[in-house]
Amino acid sequence: MSAPRLSDRTLRAARAGVALPHYPREAVEVGVVHFGPGAFHRAHQAFYFDRLLRSDRRWGICAVSLRSAAVRDALAPQDWLYALAELGEESRTSVIGALREVLVASEHASTVFSRLESPDTRLVTLTVTEKGYCLDPGARLDRSHPEIAHDLGSPRSPQSAIGWLAEGLRRRRAQGIAPFVVLSCDNLPDNGRTLQDAMTDFASEIDPGLAAWIRREVAFPRTMVDSITPASDEPLRRRIEEEIGLADAWPVQREAFTQWVIERSPQLPDADWESAGITIAADVESYDRAKLRLVNGAHSTLAYLGLLRGRETVQEAMADAPLARFVERLMREDIAPSVARSSSGSPATDAAGYIDAILRRFRNREMRHLLAQIAWDGSKKLPVRLIATVQEALQAGRPVGRLAMPLAAWMRFVARQAQRRVPIVDPSADRLQRIGSACSGEENRDVPRFLELDSVFPPALAAQKPFAAAVQAAYAALSDPMAAVDSDELHTRV
Repeated sequence: MSAPRLSDRTLRAARAGVALPHYPREAVEVGVVHFGPGAFHRAHQAFYFDRLLRSDRRWGICAVSLRSAAVRDALAPQDWLYALAELGEESRTSVIGALREVLVASEHASTVFSRLESPDTRLVTLTVTEKGYCLDPGARLDRSHPEIAHDLGSPRSPQSAIGWLAEGLRRRRAQGIAPFVVLSCDNLPDNGRTLQDAMTDFASEIDPGLAAWIRREVAFPRTMVDSITPASDEPLRRRIEEEIGLADAWPVQREAFTQWVIERSPQLPDADWESAGITIAADVESYDRAKLRLVNGAHSTLAYLGLLRGRETVQEAMADAPLARFVERLMREDIAPSVARSSSGSPATDAAGYIDAILRRFRNREMRHLLAQIAWDGSKKLPVRLIATVQEALQAGRPVGRLAMPLAAWMRFVARQAQRRVPIVDPSADRLQRIGSACSGEENRDVPRFLELDSVFPPALAAQKPFAAAVQAAYAALSDPMAAVDSDELHTRV
């Protein structure tokens, strides 16, 4: 007999040891609108708001999915409750109650606008992935993007996250309501400023007055978010049902480590953020740079090299001793010099200690994080995770041979997927499919095709002969991926 479904009615029947919401859910007010209620949001930001709700009832979440109804349909019968498994040496399971509703924007536009217009809405947060911002290779608004082109022509019926934010802010301005604070929680460098620029670029096309108001009045604090969050799967559902004694259609899981850093801003709503474990800091850049390059850059390296070497998960990749040694050297010798100091001059994270902690996180035996999941959307991830580090290394005269390996591995991965007719999960999938299908395995033919992707490789970088030569050498070495990572001579030359 199956267990009862998790809900407000059955919550008190949860087994002993499960952490339940420490507040009356009926008293919770919606103060946050969040775009992108995927696993990361529900395991990360919603977890922090759940903590904040223990002492402050203003921080319930209205989650908005732009198109997919999957999360809504899974959680509506559960009164928006779901279980979070924190995996580590001392794993724990809790039920998160911060979600108050999940709306599908394409079906319930008027309700979404009501939430965006409400004076009670103090924050709008986003986890829409890098591709959800509709940016061009220069990290500015891509006006030719189909969703942006639609929204510029029909701004009152938006499709993109940018369009929804702009129309919500326009309505608040028209009614004399103070703007909400906007927090991008995605892996974009300088994510607050990048989103602000995209918003003002968009608004300037439809109403220059609105654009000026957004630039002057709306706060976009920078953020850094970090917690490794594998996708939910059937084994997780079975585990959760066994642990809590209730069935959950869509639980989430993450490592025990979690971090959320928000830039200090006078417009940030008054709340006891620190009591929830959120760090408010003047300098978010040092946190952000270290995380993007050391955590995410190493993750992508493990993904592409690991998949070529027949590994399936991060744990399997870290158990591959030559690959683990390669990634550690990449982090310590090639990436760490680029995070030693933030551009503002303030000391950044202790790189050596930070790397030690990351390696321990990657070896977490309780986590089953699929490399294929990390490999998605490479054309959007690589520029911020690895390309910027390569550019700085070349400018400083440091070798880039080791840094070229994950880039070449991505090229080999794309070619393999295309030639096996396996769908490529990437916003540039069609173009990558064509490039990959045309690859012959010869570095002097294949690599130049990829380097023409200016959305990944800035033309000035692609034109640098030392860089192109390093990528070609790595690509050639990866004809035998089991031997390639041990070629130290290859890795250390420019």
